[in-house]
Amino acid sequence: MTQGCNTRVSGDNAEQAALDYLQSHGLQRVEQNFRCKLGELDLIMQDKQCMVFVEVRYRTSDRYGTSLATVTPAKQNKLRKTALFYLKARKLTEAAIRFDVVGMKPGERSASTYQFRWIKNAF
Repeated sequence: MTQGCNTRVSGDNAEQAALDYLQSHGLQRVEQNFRCKLGELDLIMQDKQCMVFVEVRYRTSDRYGTSLATVTPAKQNKLRKTALFYLKARKLTEAAIRFDVVGMKPGERSASTYQFRWIKNAF
């Protein structure tokens, strides 16, 4: 397996772990990996009456910055535009929305566990 494939598998595993984590906190999955010409939304969740667009960021270490720090203003703008496209396409333009970020890194005891940092209403 090439390095790119390993990275994708790690990302997929982290995204699934983030989904499980959010569901354990009461959010419901609406859609995963929505892609369009504007970009991709990792997770779209429902939290009571609110549609939540979740960006999942995984880093193996904080050596070059935390996973949360990688959600730059440019990335935030791209996520906003993609979310608006999603809402229009699904005819959900009246929905209450928020943007959350789940930052992750490997757990201290095991590489198969994760440490989570969930920021609600991140931007």
